[in-house]
Amino acid sequence: MPPSPATTATALTHRLVPAPAGRIHLAEQGSGPLVLLVHGFPESWYSWRHQLPALAAAGYRVAALDVRGYGRSSRPAAVEAYRMRELVEDCVAVVEALGERTAVVVGHDWGANIAAGCALLRPEVFRAVAMLSVPYAPFGGPRPTEVFARIGGEDEFYVSYFQEPGRAEAEIEPDVRGWLAGVYAALSADTMPAPGAPDPHFVSRGGRMRDRFPAGRLPSWLTEDELDVYAGEFERTGLTGALNRYRNMDRDWADLTAHHGAALTQPSFFAGGALDASTTWMSDAIEAFPHTLPGLVSSHLLEGCGHWIQQERPEEVNRLLTEWLAALPDA
Repeated sequence: MPPSPATTATALTHRLVPAPAGRIHLAEQGSGPLVLLVHGFPESWYSWRHQLPALAAAGYRVAALDVRGYGRSSRPAAVEAYRMRELVEDCVAVVEALGERTAVVVGHDWGANIAAGCALLRPEVFRAVAMLSVPYAPFGGPRPTEVFARIGGEDEFYVSYFQEPGRAEAEIEPDVRGWLAGVYAALSADTMPAPGAPDPHFVSRGGRMRDRFPAGRLPSWLTEDELDVYAGEFERTGLTGALNRYRNMDRDWADLTAHHGAALTQPSFFAGGALDASTTWMSDAIEAFPHTLPGLVSSHLLEGCGHWIQQERPEEVNRLLTEWLAALPDA
């Protein structure tokens, strides 16, 4: 049975909680069963600004965290501190710090992978899992860096570019706001490069990612003031903590050998944009959902939508998530 909708709006509050990272910052709203929201790259808790009040009004306690390395959360210095098993334990610590035993976890982009990791490694804590933009693909197969090296061809795949310490930072640091505006536009439905234009997911040998970003206007979902929020955080923290997630993919592959090929058995949800490379490139993963997500409740491809799904289509995503949450077994 779904929780009763909140009769009065509860204010958004911010708090810091102890975690293996040191501290995790989160924004919290509402009361009821706990829903944990995990952002992707390059974002923050703020990417859930449209979901927090909507899910709170539907009768849930919603907590959107800053992943370690981002925002007001701790930023460990060691690259290896950003491996998946560490990020999962941060999420577990948030649930415990909020006085709960279980939670539903919802993630976008890298947060979708973290949400899947939570469901895989700590199923006793995370009773259901939703993934936005990036479909679940079980760990395993060839070593990730070998796969990415082959993808690039004459160019270099962006993940390989991000994996080299300091390289992307040198591109981004001189103009953080401009780089963020470019990457948000490059992957948004209304501003992404036209078919046949150079793909911003690839970097020319010796070039920069921003060389393939579209110039001009911001995507329709992002105002100048909202861009200022994102830019202000990354100008303060730098991008190294965020980029270190990409630098641990081989470590994750080795750490999780025992889970290679494992399905997620909890009730699950997926939604992606039909124009998002994350869904078009990973269509095989979506087709495999009957085997990899046997508890899948609903799966959606939003026509005309790009990568930043919960910001590009907030009302539609809020409706789909609340319907899915309402159908879950009682906590």
